[in-house]
Amino acid sequence: MRNREVAAVLYEIADLLEMREVDFKPRAYRTAAQNIESLGTDVEELHQQGKLEDIPGVGKGIAKKIAEFLETGRVKKLEDLKRDMPVDLPGLSAVEGLGPKRIEKLYRELGITTLDDLEEAARRGAIQDIEGFGENTQQAILENLAFARRSRDRYLLGYVQPEAQEIVEALKPHVEAIEVAGSLRRKKETIGDVDILVVASEPARAMEAFTGMDRVEKVLMQGDTKSSVRLYGGIQVDVRAVDRDSFGSALQYFTGSKEHNIEVRKIALRHDYKLNEYGLFHGEQKLAGTTEEEVYEALGMQWIPPELRENRGEVQAALDGALPDLVQDEDVRGDLQMHTTWSDGNHSVAEMVEEAVALGHEFIAITDHVGSLKVAGGLDQKDLEEQGEEIAAVREEHPEIHIFHGLEANVMKDGSLDVGEGVLDMVDVVLASVHSAFRMDQKSMTERVIRAIEHPRVNILAHPTCRIIQKREPIQLDVERVLEASRENQVVMEINAFPERLDLNDVHVKMAVERGVKLSIGTDAHRRDHLRYYRLGIAVARRGWAEADDVINTYSVQQLQKLFGA
Repeated sequence: MRNREVAAVLYEIADLLEMREVDFKPRAYRTAAQNIESLGTDVEELHQQGKLEDIPGVGKGIAKKIAEFLETGRVKKLEDLKRDMPVDLPGLSAVEGLGPKRIEKLYRELGITTLDDLEEAARRGAIQDIEGFGENTQQAILENLAFARRSRDRYLLGYVQPEAQEIVEALKPHVEAIEVAGSLRRKKETIGDVDILVVASEPARAMEAFTGMDRVEKVLMQGDTKSSVRLYGGIQVDVRAVDRDSFGSALQYFTGSKEHNIEVRKIALRHDYKLNEYGLFHGEQKLAGTTEEEVYEALGMQWIPPELRENRGEVQAALDGALPDLVQDEDVRGDLQMHTTWSDGNHSVAEMVEEAVALGHEFIAITDHVGSLKVAGGLDQKDLEEQGEEIAAVREEHPEIHIFHGLEANVMKDGSLDVGEGVLDMVDVVLASVHSAFRMDQKSMTERVIRAIEHPRVNILAHPTCRIIQKREPIQLDVERVLEASRENQVVMEINAFPERLDLNDVHVKMAVERGVKLSIGTDAHRRDHLRYYRLGIAVARRGWAEADDVINTYSVQQLQKLFGA
């Protein structure tokens, strides 16, 4: 799939047009980019079928540019815009607080085109003298530069995973066994590159099939047993062929993490064994290697799910036979955060329900924004009443799924909610979330969030740390205090499953599980395509050692009604 690559081009055009203060068009390009980025269908296939304009937000003009890019690898419009503004937009935009207009101003005033230019200017104090910036902004830029650099050359799990799975499916006819390894198999939130292991009777042919794929932009290395390519979009994929009797030990080795493998090798050394990618050995005798399960078993351990392999206590737990029974995809019955055209979503209540039914969900919560968040189309009391009537009608049409009527309320700077009690009493479930004033100090922010948690009508704290992966750092929170308040007030902590959020993260999920705080999974879907992201939430839950009972999405409708007081 070249969806991410096409979306990146459209985002860049949008930013460059905004720099020129062009009206309307930047929003149109961004809407198209967002919709392509989250498509469940390959944009290249739609182009071949002549269906680009079927994508919401893609009109004739944008469709023409997408086609030009897919056919030629370039877009003349983008090249023309970049001649006038030759800056590293993706790099500079990764610095929190730098939008297109500020980047344009930095270029015009100081000639800044790269992150290195930005750092040099900030360190000599030149940025604070530009109108609209000041000393605080200059300091914030310096503080965020390291974060921006860390974000480069890392790719979001939610966008890499389907692309990797397509490669796996394409290679299956050429191999006898195949598995994704590395950080992707462990479901880390960002991925550096993709590692794939195969067993093949003719590995050279498997490598030819791999390097010859249409999605390959450049072959970096091709051999009989290992090849590396760079895909359109930039990510590197490595495929390695191993012997059948070493497949399990190689998979264990290349899955990692490095810290986990060091601890497992220590266990092997205690038995006077040697463990490497070729197998588990006692002297010259090979004890295990065909499967991961037999490797761990030969070491006296339970098989450890890949998501746990981060050296956070899983090795000792496996020795003690005390690993958690992790939540599974099939345990999850529904989705507890999504948005419709009533606020800032792209699809109607009925369309979101139809998609949820297709995914096999037993329930969903419609949780549109309310109150003062006008940028997200916040509903007022009259809107909410009308939405309730629409939801009631859709319930009649779809008795096979339960629809909770919910809302997402904004947490104000003082911790109050931006809607009245009357509005809160109109719905089944209330989500509270911070959407502004992100730079408060830890004490003030923690007190703000705890006050919201203590509100008697709040059921779920949504995207609790407010981070946007690679774009915005988490707010400063005393997470232990927040979790304690959640437990005392029986407020559920959300795992927001949107690819850019994954919030709570895995570390905080584990803290919640250890403290008996319940978790919910919400996709934060703004399109029907986004509903499939619930599996990313499950991945985060598993990385945080969560069992089915820790996640309220595994509950029955009746259990949720009791929990919500609905």
